Amino acid sequence: MVKLNQPARPFGPLLDEWFQEFPSFIGREVSQALPHAPVNIVETNEAYHLEMIAPGRSKEDFKVTLENGLLTIAFNKKPDEKNPDLKMIRKEFNLASFKRTFTVDEKIDGANIQAKYEAGLLKLLLPKKNVEKPHPREITIQ
Repeated sequence: MVKLNQPARPFGPLLDEWFQEFPSFIGREVSQALPHAPVNIVETNEAYHLEMIAPGRSKEDFKVTLENGLLTIAFNKKPDEKNPDLKMIRKEFNLASFKRTFTVDEKIDGANIQAKYEAGLLKLLLPKKNVEKPHPREITIQ
């Protein structure tokens, strides 16, 4: 398992062992940079559905890539131009940038991943590969 910039977790080994039972797409996040962008992942028979909450952003500022089994979702907001007539009194949120990377196993059809941003949610559809189950065949006895 690859871990980058992960703080020590008191239950880390226990949770890692528990997540080993899940497909690697669900259980293994490789890296995470703040600010945190929470995700929900749902599995159906045909696909995984990933939703990332990201309000107040523009779809042009997202970059989603799949390379060497790593699905990376990145957001980079260009800084707003400073207006000398405005004085910031209080700033409690930052829409600057973030990056989350997940491992994706061979069950995912990487060529057909789809992404859509609407109403503050980035939605990814990660279809599963069609794996044909072997059909039973009768073998002739000679």
